[in-house]
Amino acid sequence: MGKKRKDREWLDYVVITVAMILGSIGLGLFLLPNHIPMGGVGGIASILYWGFDVPVSASYLILNILLLMIALRILGWRFCAKTIYAVTVFSVSLSVVEQLSAGSTLLSDQPFMAVVVGAFFLGCSSGLGLSVNASTGGSDTVAAMVHKYYDLSLGHIILLCDMVIVTSSYLVLRDWEKVIFGYVLLFIMSLFVDKVVNMMRRSVQFCIITEEYEEMAHAINEQAERGCTIFEGKGAHTGEDVRMLFVLARQKESAMIFNIINEIDPEAFVSQSAVIGVYGRGFDPFKRKRVRKQ
Repeated sequence: MGKKRKDREWLDYVVITVAMILGSIGLGLFLLPNHIPMGGVGGIASILYWGFDVPVSASYLILNILLLMIALRILGWRFCAKTIYAVTVFSVSLSVVEQLSAGSTLLSDQPFMAVVVGAFFLGCSSGLGLSVNASTGGSDTVAAMVHKYYDLSLGHIILLCDMVIVTSSYLVLRDWEKVIFGYVLLFIMSLFVDKVVNMMRRSVQFCIITEEYEEMAHAINEQAERGCTIFEGKGAHTGEDVRMLFVLARQKESAMIFNIINEIDPEAFVSQSAVIGVYGRGFDPFKRKRVRKQ
């Protein structure tokens, strides 16, 4: 494993840690105390807590272990390893938040604001986790399994899975107003999930015209670990032969590529543009479509 890949793995676990802490704050401070139902395993754990006084952190951990046993064969050990870490951090963080906030309820007189703030924390938590190939468990894991084969919105998949769980919360809350707040929570969460995932996975395209194309291509290959394609061309005004490097990279890698360009050829002509999606080796995999038999 190269140094860059090792650094990326460590960064992934840092992102997961921050994401799970954010999610535990959203659930422990804004949703549970205000009896706002949510989806996924967290929603099921909340129902068990409200109905049977089962600790949320314990039931959340147990239910996710059962779900991950199924996901292991579909998503692979790397996804499940990160998800196990994420679930563990979330459970521990939630336990700490519950102890620190015992007896206090934030925004108790403003339930809609509690929904919005809780959705922000949980949506960012799920989106950050999914962007580094991990999950907070529950519907996130189900969404990741479906998304592996079908190019569907992660937020929409989670939304559909969670509708059933939120509706079932009426069995213990006996309050349709709370259930409606739960629906609003799911909708806002789905927006945050897609926004965060798209932001973290955004890619960019570079077109670089330089006389030092060989040295620059080698540096991009070695330092940024991105491939380059060299195109031959001719300047319309000067009539001179030119070489252009075509590079696709993640947006977060842009600064490194610009540094390489500046070090090798500060006079290079460079254009950068955002791309909607990049599929293939080093980027997102193609989604397999189900072929309907005739």
